[in-house]
Amino acid sequence: MEKKKFLFISADNLINDIAWQVFKQGHSVKYCSEKKGEQDCSEGILPKVKNWRQYINWADVIIYDDFFGSGRKAEKLRKQGKKVIGGTSYSDRLEEDRAFGQEELKKAGIAILPYREFTDYQQAINYVKKYPAAYVIKPCDEVQNDKNLLFVGIDKKGHDIIQMLSNYRNSLGKKMKRFQLQRKVEGVEIAVGAFFNGYKFIYPININFEHKRLFSGEVGPATGEMGTSMFWSKPNKLFRQTLKKMESKLSQEGYTGYIDLNCIVNDQGVFPLEFTSRFGYPCISIQAEGIKMPISDFLYRLANGEDFQFRVKKGFQVGARIVVPPWPYRQK
Repeated sequence: MEKKKFLFISADNLINDIAWQVFKQGHSVKYCSEKKGEQDCSEGILPKVKNWRQYINWADVIIYDDFFGSGRKAEKLRKQGKKVIGGTSYSDRLEEDRAFGQEELKKAGIAILPYREFTDYQQAINYVKKYPAAYVIKPCDEVQNDKNLLFVGIDKKGHDIIQMLSNYRNSLGKKMKRFQLQRKVEGVEIAVGAFFNGYKFIYPININFEHKRLFSGEVGPATGEMGTSMFWSKPNKLFRQTLKKMESKLSQEGYTGYIDLNCIVNDQGVFPLEFTSRFGYPCISIQAEGIKMPISDFLYRLANGEDFQFRVKKGFQVGARIVVPPWPYRQK
């Protein structure tokens, strides 16, 4: 592929490694970090710019990183004729508005778990008292980025959920304006994902297993993601029963990028939990290591809407984050 110009727009400094790989492959790169207080990230490694808008016309490809909420910006750029890897207003809502995501799955003919959405802690507490069971507390909207707030109950009478809701009411107040209570089901947690070129899925698909706890052995607070194990696959039964059924809607929206669906699988069936309608981190970096073509070529062809099958490495791929205190918390 001839040399191209790539503009990376990062809301959370999670696309640095991919941008560096593209830069090393001989392409022109401009990297813009919008993360306040962390804009020195990759200083001296990547060519940095402060205002990405000044480079829209310069870029052959514009890429957004692992952050939902940029869909409207990406849509606007596509309407200007730019090649963009990023979400849409619809894909942002799939992830941010959990109830909307669940209803879209239902419309597509995909079985979902029972859930209720609340804006009042006491109403949720009363609901659990009336219908005692094991539940999962799932924050909605932007606050769901704080993975410490997601709580998986284990008590079949819901006593632990009632206690946590009381704690959240006292400590969070109106910070968590909306949340879901979803019935907990036992099974294997597994995500099925694929890249989408604006028109259709391209293959192979990706099967991955996230590990969110800070320490090994499922110990410590929940994080965004500590590491992931994955493998590539031809379209399989899991994919056809779930994500494949969203293809026509994603095509209507012109979605371009990676999307996956986290599920619980047991002997009763497959139950989708939530969308990740963006690059995952460190998922995308692990995937890049398994794709047998320069990542710059792959990203350009994806943004260009090409229908191509890419070659990948066989077997499991594993990636882990190395972190230092105070992460996953922030010092003020």
